[in-house]
Amino acid sequence: MARSKAFDIALGIVVMGTVGTLIGMTMGGGLMPVAIAVGLALGIVVGFLGGRRFLISILVGTILGGALAWFMAGVDRIWVGAGAGAAMGGFLGVQISMLLDVRAAKKAASEQVETSPS
Repeated sequence: MARSKAFDIALGIVVMGTVGTLIGMTMGGGLMPVAIAVGLALGIVVGFLGGRRFLISILVGTILGGALAWFMAGVDRIWVGAGAGAAMGGFLGVQISMLLDVRAAKKAASEQVETSPS
């Protein structure tokens, strides 16, 4: 279990550190170290709490957003598309995770009703 937690924390550091870097590039050079530090700290917390699905959705959003920006606007705008894709990936990841949790709760409740003695 400790190995899985270490992987989640490392994934959080990589993903949220990247997002912090992208935000820092948007905000400007003076605030870049602050944005990176906040991204790394959030990555550690999210990884520690076990947000693997959330982090993977951000990672996928970053890659797809950067690729789409590269295709549509050229190399100079990859970081803008990657940042926007990370935001959309995080939003969709939270929504999908919530829907999966609701579905699992409904399934568990229906199984409990079926197995309860009447």
